[in-house]
Amino acid sequence: MNSDSTLISVGQFDLKLNHLLVIGILSLSFSISFLVRAQPAEWGWELHEFDPFFNYRATEYLVNNGVDAYFEWNDELSWYPWGRDVSESSQVALHLTAAVTYWMFGGGGNLYDFTILFPAIFGSLTTIVIFALVRVIGGTTAGLLSALLFSVSIPMLTRGAIGWFKSEPLGLFFAILSMYLLLSGINSKNQKIVIPKLVFSGFFIIMSLSAWGGNQFFIIPLAIFFLTLPFLRKDHKFLIWAIPIFSLSTIITSLGFERITSNFLIGLGGFALFVPTIFLVLCIIIQNKSNDKHKMRNGLIFLASFLIIISAFLLINTSEEFIPLPSHRYLNAINPFLTTDNALTDSVSEHATPTIHHSFLFHSVIMVFAGIGIWLMLSNSKNHFVIRNDMKSFSLLVGITGVYAASTFLRLEVFASVSVIILASLGISFLSKSLFSNKMKFSNLKNLVLTLSFGIGLITLLVIPITFVAPLNVFQVGDNPFTILNGGTTFGLANNDWNDSLEWIKNNTPENSVVAAWWDYGYWIQTKAERTTLADNSTLIDHVIEKIAKVFLSTPEQGWKTLQEMEADYIVIFIAGQRLNLDGNENQPVYILSGGGDESKKQWFMSIAGEPLEKYLQSDGISGTDHFWNNTTLGKMIPFELLGYVNFETNQQSLSYQPGFTAIYEKNIKFSMDDNGPLKLVYSSPSYDTPRGGALTGIFVYEINKDYIPTN
Repeated sequence: MNSDSTLISVGQFDLKLNHLLVIGILSLSFSISFLVRAQPAEWGWELHEFDPFFNYRATEYLVNNGVDAYFEWNDELSWYPWGRDVSESSQVALHLTAAVTYWMFGGGGNLYDFTILFPAIFGSLTTIVIFALVRVIGGTTAGLLSALLFSVSIPMLTRGAIGWFKSEPLGLFFAILSMYLLLSGINSKNQKIVIPKLVFSGFFIIMSLSAWGGNQFFIIPLAIFFLTLPFLRKDHKFLIWAIPIFSLSTIITSLGFERITSNFLIGLGGFALFVPTIFLVLCIIIQNKSNDKHKMRNGLIFLASFLIIISAFLLINTSEEFIPLPSHRYLNAINPFLTTDNALTDSVSEHATPTIHHSFLFHSVIMVFAGIGIWLMLSNSKNHFVIRNDMKSFSLLVGITGVYAASTFLRLEVFASVSVIILASLGISFLSKSLFSNKMKFSNLKNLVLTLSFGIGLITLLVIPITFVAPLNVFQVGDNPFTILNGGTTFGLANNDWNDSLEWIKNNTPENSVVAAWWDYGYWIQTKAERTTLADNSTLIDHVIEKIAKVFLSTPEQGWKTLQEMEADYIVIFIAGQRLNLDGNENQPVYILSGGGDESKKQWFMSIAGEPLEKYLQSDGISGTDHFWNNTTLGKMIPFELLGYVNFETNQQSLSYQPGFTAIYEKNIKFSMDDNGPLKLVYSSPSYDTPRGGALTGIFVYEINKDYIPTN
């Protein structure tokens, strides 16, 4: 049957066989994406990581109290005693979209369950919008390939599984939708739909920025794209009003979001978007007033002059601050070589710098096809199907800037993934259409053999790296427990220690209690225990986090004084380790403490507090010194005592540290409930007392003894 054969006619629309093929592949892409993103459900049913708990609580507040109350909300559970202006400091578009979709589709069900599914649904829907975007650039075949590649992209899957109710899934959905509407609008021949597309493109780019500030990445290729349009297209009368409509829409939309107005509109991001729009208008005016012979020359001279003026302005701005600069992490994305001495920023695992090894694991063979796509687009060969110069420019700009931005943080590998997917889809599509064009001079049998060989080889190259290669493939990437079920440890375990501990805090502490803990756990305590914390994952007030780090490393008496000054009532720590049975002695279990809890973060506490590491750590950078265990608040709060050191390769034991030896511990509670010390242990999680071997986690809640009398 011919693919153009009409199956059903409804009015002026004819449903054809190729439409069914498109629908089928898009359905397959969505299904694959959703099923892989649903893998963590094997371990339980929770929100994942830390930020999603605040986003759930903010969405819950909006659903229960309405939009007006939400925009006036100062969250008193955050950052005691200041609180947090939520609409000015959080992902408003994420909360609004979740609330609206819950009102529309939630059916009165459990909001917590709804927010667990939310990221997987929108992450999977992004397969459809990236199809639409790439289809506008390079045709339907390329669009379908991009949807399939997106559905198995490891960076996308790791930052958009069920429970990942945070920035990236919705932010990327809105950003790619915005790019599609923009390109579709400026390519459309029907001017009745051009304006709505451009207006909604501006609306959704701001929504994407509100959902995730990282989407400022898309402003970079857009800015350069606008600079190139006067030289790539001849329909200047159209461009001179179309692009300003998009930019005007972004300005108007951004006024509805406090955070976008202050951080983007009047900052470097807004500057990077609106200045190229001004250039485009002025350049077109100059070119239109020039004769045909000098249009290009005059435009290029104006571009060079414009760039020199803007560069000089930005250099002046570095000292006089005409334009507010973004935070260091955003500047670092622009300049990967920018360094910082901010230990708090460096301590976040997702801010780690990716390596070539990471890039290969994440993108594997599609990097090769992306390279082929770039080569074929630049080759100008007539053997390849036609793609407009402005679409080539956009694809190359997104590709280059995406890979560039991703060289800074692991978190930004999602941009590299978008870039590589677009270019690889175009490359594979180019190859296919060139290889099987009507000009092929093969017999039917040779043509069939060639077709089958190419198809099998292509599928093998694409499927094997993402399904069979360890340690990362689509079947392994989501096979991990939710963070709250293992505390973010390196162990593949799941238990209810954190949930039980948070429930205990909720039911056994006064409602007005203030809880001190490392900032990682702030959102959990606020959301599940419903208690106020000194710090949380928003890291809004660095000096508070620094003060908590100093509490951990100061003497117990000094730590008690600081906690009193901060008006804290309880302090919580989390420890992870493993139980061993040396020499088969079951009655004297010993432990290794290095599993990803606070015992493994102590080096970051030291860096953030400005303390010398050698004072608290042995030369291996892990084992604590005698000073750490005997003289610090954290050392005393960890309910284990150092026994000695063991070399597991030689079975040698030592009472003092030696290189190559591992510290071993036994249980010992130093601040018990019965003592009149600065702290009293009032709760330990169930796993701490379990007799079984293997991995162990423990949450310990200490009450700050208000009646304690310091000795000095």
